[in-house]
Amino acid sequence: MRTARKSWKTYALGVAAIAALLSSTACQSGGADDGKSPTTSGSPSATGVPTPSGTPSTAGTAQPGGGGTTGPSQSPGGGSAAPGGGDTTIAACNDNDLSIDTSGWRQDSGRHLLITATNFTDKACVLYHYPYVRFGRDIGAPVSPMESKPRAIATIGPKEKAYAGLFVFRAGQKTRTVTSFSLGYQDRAPNSNTDVAPLDIRLSDEVESLTVGPTPRVTYWNTDLRAIEDFLFRSGNS
Repeated sequence: MRTARKSWKTYALGVAAIAALLSSTACQSGGADDGKSPTTSGSPSATGVPTPSGTPSTAGTAQPGGGGTTGPSQSPGGGSAAPGGGDTTIAACNDNDLSIDTSGWRQDSGRHLLITATNFTDKACVLYHYPYVRFGRDIGAPVSPMESKPRAIATIGPKEKAYAGLFVFRAGQKTRTVTSFSLGYQDRAPNSNTDVAPLDIRLSDEVESLTVGPTPRVTYWNTDLRAIEDFLFRSGNS
């Protein structure tokens, strides 16, 4: 009987010890919870995952020509959009865009003629290179250009003007008298539109008639009248 009682006590103590151990283990796991979910505390935070906002933006990509953003760019063309720049490209001027006037200079003896082109439309246009000029009934090659290329293409807005100067004769040359000339315009490509019929223009009442020698020459279009005059009269090109 004594032996059996001792075994029962031993068994009871063993059960109590196991219960205490299990209780201690449960308390330790519960005490480590600082308000963090076991699921998220052991996994990478969502804020560390790259999102689409971290991908390179095309808006800041440098474009050929130095632009910082994509989109239509404006054509070289002296303020004109660069030709080929989409809807913003400024078209070349033609007969339907311009009114033409002619004038001379006092004490010049009629050796030079000024051509003034005025844009009478509500849109800008570009005068490329130099005008095609032929005098009277000439049907041959147009007047040759002088070496007078402007620093910028002549872009003229509504009511704005551009100029070209003509040297028509030198003293002692064989000359002829004309009362009109024909005028043609180029596109962006040099020497373009040679097959387009030029517009016949009668000289203004101020000029009336013009004495033309065998080697007349014309300047490039320029929006600066002073630049035309400087080239004609101060650069030894007369």
